[in-house]
Amino acid sequence: MTFKEIQELIRIFSKSGIGELNIEQDAFKIKMKSIEGCVKVAPASYSPTFSSAPIMQTPAPIAQATLTDSKDEKGEAKSETSSTQITIKAPMIGTFYRSSGPDKEPFVKVGDKIDAGSPICIIEAMKLFNEIESEVSGTVVKVLVNDATPVEYDQPLFIIEP
Repeated sequence: MTFKEIQELIRIFSKSGIGELNIEQDAFKIKMKSIEGCVKVAPASYSPTFSSAPIMQTPAPIAQATLTDSKDEKGEAKSETSSTQITIKAPMIGTFYRSSGPDKEPFVKVGDKIDAGSPICIIEAMKLFNEIESEVSGTVVKVLVNDATPVEYDQPLFIIEP
């Protein structure tokens, strides 16, 4: 079962009003329970280690920063990022990892030059380790998230100078 299929299954389950759902396919098993309007997803029946878990490659969404001379309600200038910098955002919720293992070097560091399609981090979601690839080429200006911390969907992860 792919990550997108699991996401769709959770979405349908949360809208269905069903109290509990169990699915088994080969070595994959998932159990979902609805508790007072919240969907709780139990982890798969197997527990892969960090280094041997399946890795799915996912391109990271990007946002182009814009430089404007905007002012807030009081007329004070707001500080904004440079118009040439690009923000790479999390394509999903999960746990952010800078490297493929605890004893490995990070995929990217500040000052590194990256190419479109190169891996920049891993986001673990439901025991699946998703390798996130950059959609842009450039130089890493800033890493905005600490290693092994939870991230939200669309949360900024990196700032890139093309």
